[in-house]
Amino acid sequence: MSSDTSSVHVLSSLLAQQQRAFASAGSVSAETRRQRLQQVIDLLVDNHAALTTAIDEDFGGRPVGFSLMNDVLGSLASLKYARDHLQGWMEDEPREMFSPYDQLGARAWVMHQPKGTVGIMGTWNAPLYTLFSPLASALAAGNRAILKPSEVVPRTAELVAQLCARHLDPLVVAVVNGGQALGEAFSSQPFDHLVFTGGTAIGRNVMANAAKNLVPVTLELGGKSPVIVSRTADLNKVALSIAAGKSTNGGQICINPDLVYVPKSQVEQYLDALRSAYRDLNPTVAGNPDVVAVVNQRHLDRVEGLVRDSESRGARIECLPEPLPVDAQDRRRPLRVVVDPVPDSLIMQEEIFGPAMVVLGYDHLDQVIAEINGRPRPLALYYFGEDAQEQLHVLENTVSGGVTINDVMMHAALHDAPFGGVGASGMGHYHGREGFLEFSHMRTVFKASAHDPRREWGLLPPYGEQYLATMLAGVTRD
Repeated sequence: MSSDTSSVHVLSSLLAQQQRAFASAGSVSAETRRQRLQQVIDLLVDNHAALTTAIDEDFGGRPVGFSLMNDVLGSLASLKYARDHLQGWMEDEPREMFSPYDQLGARAWVMHQPKGTVGIMGTWNAPLYTLFSPLASALAAGNRAILKPSEVVPRTAELVAQLCARHLDPLVVAVVNGGQALGEAFSSQPFDHLVFTGGTAIGRNVMANAAKNLVPVTLELGGKSPVIVSRTADLNKVALSIAAGKSTNGGQICINPDLVYVPKSQVEQYLDALRSAYRDLNPTVAGNPDVVAVVNQRHLDRVEGLVRDSESRGARIECLPEPLPVDAQDRRRPLRVVVDPVPDSLIMQEEIFGPAMVVLGYDHLDQVIAEINGRPRPLALYYFGEDAQEQLHVLENTVSGGVTINDVMMHAALHDAPFGGVGASGMGHYHGREGFLEFSHMRTVFKASAHDPRREWGLLPPYGEQYLATMLAGVTRD
């Protein structure tokens, strides 16, 4: 029996056990939810060194400080925010009663019930965060969970499984590991909710598998997140923000800027500023421990292929801070800036997800908006500029999962705001109260008054002659 086949049997058994435990346990108190969240917090705090070491080894070069910031502290922030706010989120919401039952004492409210067991499929670029941040929302809502780490980072995946088995009740949080076959089986299980973080193409397959069991899904995907640079923008500020964004995780982030639109008259000035800003952050690439490597050779070949395709079609390529020696011994790479590639270039169609970006000169803002709206809706959109009217025009005439103004990627760090995509960049949210709601069943409750007046009002059979007249009297325009 293959390892993936064995893991599928383990997965099915775990899910059945968790669902039975959920049914027998009944309601989940705020205190129990807080305890479960605290156990996950303790696991991360006590084992952060081993986890960040595993991530570094999987990437072949990822600074421990960055893994702490992005994965450990990012996860802890989600877990702690949920722990500290779930009591208020759990409270029933009174709803307005319709007349005349409101006068007779009837009441209505919405209660938030946990759904059951949530399946969470993480991804390799943020291997802890894409597991534990949605887990925070799921546990706050009173659910149990089964996690599937990405097989692209095998050391991290195995360590997460070992630590969870050692420190957490598998009937509350369990982990299964495996490759593509397990991923296919995982998304086909009858979970009560399924979370997937990854690419759009696989997201479609995950949603199709989930539909077989009518499992609701949260899909955190990606796309080509654009940046609009206004004529009113401070180009030095733009350059620093984008250089910092593209340096983050080697550009391997779902909300990383892919396309940067710059007024044609300012393209060269912007490129000069970007070159200077990037060099200040990363004076060298080869052997620089601050530079995150591309996660594996397959992904490196993919990114290099996008750049080569653009170059072969006549695009100008800038290499920041400088070209890399041909005999590079690791997968760290300089930032390649592809200037004005032809529209049918591969880099204009596919999400880059690595140390490359596109710069496009434009004449008119509405032309940029039309191009953005002509593509699948992105997970993030960025605008730099000081014209409030133009800023509002961009916000009102584009659609994206989220927006950051005068910086990049910052909106995703908010705890008290939903994070998610739209259209091809995903569906559903986690973070904060919206994450709690995502993994809760919002159950409407109507409590009738002691006295039921319908018979005396002639609203029950046998209908008297006044029934139709009473119904018609309600057909009004006010």
